[in-house]
Amino acid sequence: MATEHDEYMGSLKAQLAKLFEVSLKVTVPNELDVEPLVAACNGKFGDYQCNNAMGLWSKIKGKGAPFRGPPAVGEAIKNNLPTSEMIESCSVAGPGFVNVVLSKNWMAKSIQKMLIEGIDTWAPLPPVKTAVVDFSSPNIAKEMHVGHLRSTIIGDTLARMLEFSKVKVLRRNHVGDWGTQFGMLIEFLFEKFPNFEDATETAIGDLQAFYKASKQRFDADPAFKERAQQAVVRLQGGEDKYRRAWAQICQISRTEFHKVYQRLGVHLEEKGESFYNPYIPGVIEALNKQGLVEESQGARVIFIEGINIPLIVVKSDGGFNYASTDLAALWYRLNEEKAEWIIYVTDVGQQQHFDMFFKAAKRAGWLPQGDSSYPKASHVGFGLVLGEDGKRFRTRNTEVVRLVDLLDEAKVRSKAALIERGKGEEWTEVEIESTAEAVGYGAVKYADLKNNRLTNYTFNFDQMLNDKGNTAVYLLYAHARICSIIRRSGKDIEELKNKGTLVLGHKDERDLGLHLLQFAEVVEEACTNLLPNVLCDYLYNLSEIFSKFYSNPECKVIGSDMETSRLLLCEATAVVMRKCFDLLGITPIYKI
Repeated sequence: MATEHDEYMGSLKAQLAKLFEVSLKVTVPNELDVEPLVAACNGKFGDYQCNNAMGLWSKIKGKGAPFRGPPAVGEAIKNNLPTSEMIESCSVAGPGFVNVVLSKNWMAKSIQKMLIEGIDTWAPLPPVKTAVVDFSSPNIAKEMHVGHLRSTIIGDTLARMLEFSKVKVLRRNHVGDWGTQFGMLIEFLFEKFPNFEDATETAIGDLQAFYKASKQRFDADPAFKERAQQAVVRLQGGEDKYRRAWAQICQISRTEFHKVYQRLGVHLEEKGESFYNPYIPGVIEALNKQGLVEESQGARVIFIEGINIPLIVVKSDGGFNYASTDLAALWYRLNEEKAEWIIYVTDVGQQQHFDMFFKAAKRAGWLPQGDSSYPKASHVGFGLVLGEDGKRFRTRNTEVVRLVDLLDEAKVRSKAALIERGKGEEWTEVEIESTAEAVGYGAVKYADLKNNRLTNYTFNFDQMLNDKGNTAVYLLYAHARICSIIRRSGKDIEELKNKGTLVLGHKDERDLGLHLLQFAEVVEEACTNLLPNVLCDYLYNLSEIFSKFYSNPECKVIGSDMETSRLLLCEATAVVMRKCFDLLGITPIYKI
């Protein structure tokens, strides 16, 4: 039985589904496990719709059911609904669609309850306790470039949405810190710095240049190449000097990566490829015992049904590769970390690799065959970042763009816009710096997240930093304006939350209230389908619906008879906007 406390929790869709579940059991008692099909609708006939009648009719006709067609089934579903203060009225339309109009009083109470108890009471509750989000994953000794931007931003938002939904999230940075290139880098380090432990970030300078120089040396000098190949063997054999040099190179890279993560406000726990290395032989041996590993052209492989190339797990020279590491990492995550959902955020170019690797795990019985049960693994692919010319985004001299430079540039431009608007005289230096950072970094993140991640998008500072249209700047300013309305009223909003009453009397107030209440199911949809753009659409629509309410003379806020109620509606909008910003990794601003 639902308690009073449950009455205002979470997703509207889920709460209505519970009511329709009761009705369906009464309407068709012989049909087991009928899932209620509840969806938001356009408002002409109602707020939500239950669409079970047609499907049920096709199941029950001819079984002696007492109905004559889908509309009669719809009527029965409507009539068997338990009474609930949530529902104002119901009607049946067309082939049995049951339309529901929500009660304005119930909606107002729900919003006010959230204001008192906090937005966390609206968090969805997914069916998992622990998830791994594997994202960012740059390579040691290479600069983080714009391609890593998408992985980092998308991965961070997915992690934040799951954390908000009370899931324990292991935020994993699966850095490329193992492999043959380290022999080359270590030998080059020994050459340049005989006392290699003195080599610091400052001494080495640009890591990218260091990597390139070592690669040129490797390609041009056979003696160096041979030493580099020996160095890999010695490193992998655990020889102390080589291990220390490897650790030194990794540490210099980490310092560089940290600068990017700090600017983006992203937290990750590094468990690189090297961490899983000791587990690989045991995992491959276990797969071998199951009869999954076969010999093919000197290599050891797993054949995948429906794919004509096998998954190579041991190369013909006996070395391991990405697939070996990924299998060991998955085994570790499932068995040691007890993760129920493992999410990999990489570009769409790696789709086939993940497809094969997940199928191999299913063959081994590590993952269930279907994609709807847990534990499960998901690949979150994303498209390219393009330049104005429609090609992969690069600097003028065809180098990849350094991520640090990109973020700094966004902040510089954002600061210039603030000074142009005269904020230099009004604000302190600290306020200008922090606002420029929030707006600049927020603009870069939002421009990425608002697109469906599978598509390519064009990187354009002018569009990102535009204060009109679907941009972070517009949304951050919209939030700041709502905060200034509340400030200008001179009222103590905390006192109003507890003593005032929210009423949704006008149509524009009701529209805004309904959109606020749909927040939980939007987060749930964005999480389930791993699509951050769903949340961005919601946030942009929220600011547009608020604007319609606020600019309507009939909905005057300050000085009107309904001032208290409308201030509470403004506050609820600001609270939901802030939570959306938080989930997108964007810092809100409170004044403009």
